[in-house]
Order: sequence, then C-alpha cells, then structure tokens
Amino acid sequence: MTGTGHLEVVEVSEVGEKELLVHDEHRYDAGLAFALSRLSAGPHGPTPLGVFREVERPVYGDGMESQLRSAAADQGPGDLAKLLSSGDTWDVN
Repeated sequence: MTGTGHLEVVEVSEVGEKELLVHDEHRYDAGLAFALSRLSAGPHGPTPLGVFREVERPVYGDGMESQLRSAAADQGPGDLAKLLSSGDTWDVN
C-alpha cells in the first residue's frame, strides 16, 4: 500500500513478504475489497480476479418484514384511510 493508501503491484524480492497485503474476503469493511477491485498494472500486468468480498449480512427483506411486524405489534394494524385524513392534508382537483 502506498503512503496515500492506494494499492500497488510490487515485486516480493524488492519489498519482502512482511510488506505484502494478505486479502481477507470476510473482512466486514468494504474499503479493502474496493481498492483491490481497482488494482491493475496496465493492460499486460496482473489484475485481481475472484471473490473480493463475502460477508454474511441480514437480507434486506427479512429486516423490513421484522420491522413491520414489530410496529404492528406495538401500534396495532395500520389504517390508511385514517392516516390520509389526519393532520395537514389537501385535495388535488
């Protein structure tokens, strides 16, 4: 990694193994995977291939359903007609 935080292709013989980046596709922070995806050494140099990121996260739809069930349990079922006729409303003619 350069002083500015960018990745660069290096020769092991020039920098030593301790200076090499070991990629972990299970790392939660996506920054390193993004930097790796942008790494290349020209049209004929090494270009990273493979899985850059594999992180277990909740499915969006499951979280949304859980939130809706929780709100209905706390506040009761919604009433759209009541919602639309409450507060500041207006008619479009």
